[in-house]
Amino acid sequence: MDEKTNMKTILVIDDDEAVRKAFDLAYRDAPYRVKTVDSGENGLAMEKEVGFDLIFLDLKMPGLDGVQTLRGIREIDPDVPVYIVTAFHVEYFEQLSAALVDGLHFELLQKPVGANDLLAVAEGVLGTPSAVS
Repeated sequence: MDEKTNMKTILVIDDDEAVRKAFDLAYRDAPYRVKTVDSGENGLAMEKEVGFDLIFLDLKMPGLDGVQTLRGIREIDPDVPVYIVTAFHVEYFEQLSAALVDGLHFELLQKPVGANDLLAVAEGVLGTPSAVS
């Protein structure tokens, strides 16, 4: 949570700029603070530095893929809700299964995900935001 404003914070980790912009647009009028980064490495650095209330994570990325990034996130914060948003979950089935066996909790969302779905996830996980004054 952003201590200055009491706003819940969301981190989006995705190498695709269009996807990052879609998240920005989806949450533009919502009372959440959204930060987007383009790689698993940058996402881990942001999580370690800031700490977020909710993380959306792409699965197929250069460098650290989503499963590797998830493992790093869980080392930093074992409890932050993580939603893996991907069109490639079948390709990563074994890695995702291994992550579950290792106790690394996450939810899976199939791309494409609409703005209303993203808002519903945030409200479901973070609670209905109160008006920010």
